[in-house]
Amino acid sequence: MENKTLILTDKQIKHKIKRIAFQILEVYDGETDLIIAGIAENGYIFAERIVENINAVSAANPKLCKIIIDKKNPNLKPQLSLSESELKHQTIIVVDDVLKSGTTFIYAVKHLLDTPLKLLKTAILVDRNHKKFPIKADFKGISLSTSLHETVKVEFGDTAKAELF
Repeated sequence: MENKTLILTDKQIKHKIKRIAFQILEVYDGETDLIIAGIAENGYIFAERIVENINAVSAANPKLCKIIIDKKNPNLKPQLSLSESELKHQTIIVVDDVLKSGTTFIYAVKHLLDTPLKLLKTAILVDRNHKKFPIKADFKGISLSTSLHETVKVEFGDTAKAELF
């Protein structure tokens, strides 16, 4: 039996998502060119929930974008649900559930930078502080010091949770 430690409850995750949505609104209030781009799968669910929270309290109406990246071959160009012309000169916030080494993030960002952007920021639910690349979370739910052998798993569903294995 593996040891599991609950690090975030459903209520805590909802609170952190709401806080991140408000932080984004504070920085980008009135921004008409805002895109929240989630890395599939959990990053996209996280992005959807951020957008829902923004829409509940603001008329900002950010666009949602899904980034599908091959995590085994991250150098391959990711698939995006928005076209390059829709991304041009926009403010993009790239979102993922867990930031460990930064590999997935850096490759997603690398391909986004092929398009001229207005601004690019990052949002993370759990920042694990084991980065191999110079990626930082501009908006984050929680920073967590873990060993490299431990795993953080976030589950979104009827009840969300984040656990450390």
